[in-house]
Amino acid sequence: MRRTIIAIAAALLFLPGIAAREKGPKVIASEKIIASSPDPKGVYLYTPAITEGLDGRFIAAIDYGGPGTGMLDGPKSDLGDYKAGNQVRVMLSDNKGRTWRDSGARLPMMHEILFKAGDRLYMIGHSGRLLITCSEDNGATWSDPAVLRADGRWHQSCGAVDIHDGKVTLVYEKWIYEGHKWPGVGPVLMQASVDSDLCDPSSWKFSEMYNPDPDMAAYAAMGIPAVPGENTESAGILEANVVRVYDEGKPFYDPQDRSVVLLMRTAAGYRDMGVMLKGVEREDGSLAIERLRHNGKEIYFMPIPGGRLKFHVCYDPESKLYWMVHSQITGVMHERRRLALSWSPDLLNWTLAGLIAVGPADNASRHYATCMISGDNMYVVSRSGDLSSKDAHDANLTTFHVIKNFRKYVL
Repeated sequence: MRRTIIAIAAALLFLPGIAAREKGPKVIASEKIIASSPDPKGVYLYTPAITEGLDGRFIAAIDYGGPGTGMLDGPKSDLGDYKAGNQVRVMLSDNKGRTWRDSGARLPMMHEILFKAGDRLYMIGHSGRLLITCSEDNGATWSDPAVLRADGRWHQSCGAVDIHDGKVTLVYEKWIYEGHKWPGVGPVLMQASVDSDLCDPSSWKFSEMYNPDPDMAAYAAMGIPAVPGENTESAGILEANVVRVYDEGKPFYDPQDRSVVLLMRTAAGYRDMGVMLKGVEREDGSLAIERLRHNGKEIYFMPIPGGRLKFHVCYDPESKLYWMVHSQITGVMHERRRLALSWSPDLLNWTLAGLIAVGPADNASRHYATCMISGDNMYVVSRSGDLSSKDAHDANLTTFHVIKNFRKYVL
């Protein structure tokens, strides 16, 4: 009998997930599917965005792409992940995400960033050209996308936007030159007054594009090989989050209140390495992107959890902490299954709070997520998949996650 009990106990240790649950971090969020592909092998649900509109309404935007998007009703972007183009759809919830409905909006754009400014909602995206659309009825309907910039080819994912002192500041990226190996893009800092018509190109000012190629070459010469990663032809930086430092005495605090920190992923072969840069509004009002300094020295590559994939950062004024949703990569560089939450007091030192979700298989990802804080909870939308997903990158679901009382996970 004793041998039987020992054998059963030993077998239980090797059941899928048992050991991982006992030894690994805890899943701290709920999960709900809010959108699914009509054709998992041909229509992919790419990166989602989320914001809180007026009267507590939640608005989520989802980027549909893939070779099968021609089957979708409504307009598509001229330039897309595939020749058929991409389409952004908008979901609405008036009960904190318990139920969602399709607004019916169909926007010919991709790589959207969603935010609220004044009494309007805005969405910036691209179709090669840099585009913007607005909603004046709390996300129910959206204007035809207006062209902000028609020069070159643009790119991004849903990064954090800084809204402070009556100004909105964000980063979109521009291809360094046509024909450059992927991901050959450089960040461009953008800024406008929240009281202006943000669909008017004249409301915005832009920095020059920051070209990361010299930095990458310099570090490679120093013996730090910025090697290409999965789905990339060359190493690079991309998908910036714009974050302001509010607390005096913290690194990167600017007493003149004219700078922000840019946290970017690296499309390179290091799982937990990102890049940090500085966005500056000069005294003459012009914008620039510069190298960041810490303790008197320039910094560039920095440890960022899951920094080789897209992450999203929120600042919480109550806890005075930065919160990040990111991929937790356990050793396989292309892994996209594990979505995690970490926090930091200073953007330099990060602590794992827990797992938001874990996909059931390698092709069933939970990644490229966007987070939002409302009250005591954190809300997350994720680019996700189930077992019918084509692969980890080309996902077939959008999932919504709630982390209740998220501040209790500060250890």
